[in-house]
Amino acid sequence: RRVLFRSCDDEVLQAGTPARYFMLHKPPGCVSATIDPQHRTVLDLLDEPDKHELHIAGRLDFNTTGLMLITNDGVWSRRLTQPHTRIAKIYYVETEHEITAHYVKKFAEGFYFAFENLTTQPAELTLLTPHSARLSIVEGRYHQVKRMFGHFDNKVLRLHRESMGPLHLDPELAPGEYRPLFDAEILAI
Repeated sequence: RRVLFRSCDDEVLQAGTPARYFMLHKPPGCVSATIDPQHRTVLDLLDEPDKHELHIAGRLDFNTTGLMLITNDGVWSRRLTQPHTRIAKIYYVETEHEITAHYVKKFAEGFYFAFENLTTQPAELTLLTPHSARLSIVEGRYHQVKRMFGHFDNKVLRLHRESMGPLHLDPELAPGEYRPLFDAEILAI
């Protein structure tokens, strides 16, 4: 496993603890935070020593389920989550109203969010059934997926993150379960 350290001119300034990497199947009703006074957090689901040293690489909304990656390696998590790295986050989405073909074009164009004064990166939407789709995005703005579907006044009923780049949610993990990442998974980012 990698060991975290800071150096300058090849001289170690601060040695750290070994880097740790976990995959968690986030259940609904759980906060993507390290501490919350009112709700169970994703860190509460971990039975690990020094879990307060860990952080979340890519948050999910309270009732959104699926793949969460938790680590103490800041460089690794930034590579995974920064929009300029263009690492795709894949979601399964179910909606209240029908998802039609004209959604696909609009998702590919991007959405203007006035609150942040920005336009989202192009996203790939694949229709699965009249009320479900698979969505690929490379950024993770505040409630981004719900806001994109909200453009069509179509409420998201279920949102589940399946993968982040080459890392796919382990089908053996039940909601609330986690496991350490394998070396090959860590190195894939």
